[in-house]
Amino acid sequence: MSEQTLPATAHAWHLDVRPAGRPEASGFSLREVELPTPGPGQLLVANEYLSVDPYMRGRMSDKKSYIEPYEVGAPMDGPAVGRVLVSNAEGFAPGDHVVHVLGWRDYAVVDAATAQKVDPNLAPLTAYLGVLGVTGITAYIGLTRFAKVNEGDTVFVSGAAGAVGSVAGQIAKLQGAGRVIGSAGSEDKVKLLVEEYGFDAAFNYKNGPVAEQLAQAAPDGIDVFFDNVGGEHLEAAIGALKLHARIVLSGMVSQYNDEKVVGPRNLWNLSVTRSDILSFMVTEELDLQPDFVRDVGGWLAQGKLHYRETVREGLDNTLDAFLALMEGANIGKMLVKL
Repeated sequence: MSEQTLPATAHAWHLDVRPAGRPEASGFSLREVELPTPGPGQLLVANEYLSVDPYMRGRMSDKKSYIEPYEVGAPMDGPAVGRVLVSNAEGFAPGDHVVHVLGWRDYAVVDAATAQKVDPNLAPLTAYLGVLGVTGITAYIGLTRFAKVNEGDTVFVSGAAGAVGSVAGQIAKLQGAGRVIGSAGSEDKVKLLVEEYGFDAAFNYKNGPVAEQLAQAAPDGIDVFFDNVGGEHLEAAIGALKLHARIVLSGMVSQYNDEKVVGPRNLWNLSVTRSDILSFMVTEELDLQPDFVRDVGGWLAQGKLHYRETVREGLDNTLDAFLALMEGANIGKMLVKL
C-alpha cells in the first residue's frame, strides 16, 4: 500500500449507552472516525483479527474495577492483531505483524511501546490472541503461581470449554493433577472436554444443580477450583473443598450482567477447610512471560495442549460476536476476522 492510498479514516465501534443488565445492540454504533497521521514512535496498523472477551462487559459499566471503563461516546478498544502499514518506530517495519490493544476497529495508530511483534510462521495469528495471548497466560499464571497444583490433586474448572478454562484444565493435567473436572453449557462442549482436552469428567451445568453434579464427579471433594463463572459454581465449589484447598478467581461471567451480585452463602466452609481464595492481575505477574512462552509453546509443539476457536467474519459482526460470547455460543476463543 503506497502512501497515496493509506487510509485517512477508520471504522470503530462506540459505546453509546451504558447497559443496565444484558447489553443490547441499540447501545452501540459503528462509526467512521478520522485516522491521525502516525507520529514518532507510532505505527499504522491494519487489523486482521479482533478479540472479544467477557471482561469487556465490566468495562461497559462505570463500576469500580481493575481496569478503566469504556467512555460513553468514544471508540472501544481491546486486543487485536494486525499488519504494520507504516512504521515510525525502531524495530518495526511495514509488513510486520503486531498484537496491540486498539481493537474494535479496522485501522489503528498504535504507540509502538504498547505493541508486540509476532511471527505468523511460528503460530497462527489467532493464537496470539488466545492460547499464546492473554487468555493463555491467564490460565498459566492462575494454575502455576496461585493454584500450585500438587501431584494427584482433584481440580475443578468452571466454564471449561471457554478460552481460559480449556487451557487451565489441560495445564492442571500437565502439572500432575490426578483428576480434572470441567463444567460447560452444552452436551457437545462436555464431550469436547473429555474426548479432546483430556478432562477426566465433565458435566452440563444446565442439567441440574451444580453442587449435585460436582458431588457425583468428585465424591471425595476438590483440592483446586479455577473459577471463570462465579455464582452457583463458586458456592458449589466452596461446599466441596478438601482441607487446604485453593480457589483461584479468574472471572465471574455468570454475574457480569447483574446489577446486584449476591455472594456465596457458605463462606464459613473456607474456615472449616482452612482454604484460600486467590485472585490476580495478569499485568502484575508478567515475570512469568518467558516461562509461559517456553512451556505453552512447547506443549503446543508436542501436541500436548489443544485449543479451539470460534471466528466470526467482518467488522460489522464484532458486536454480534461479543453478544454471542456472553450467551456462551463460543467454543474456545471468540474472534472476529476482518
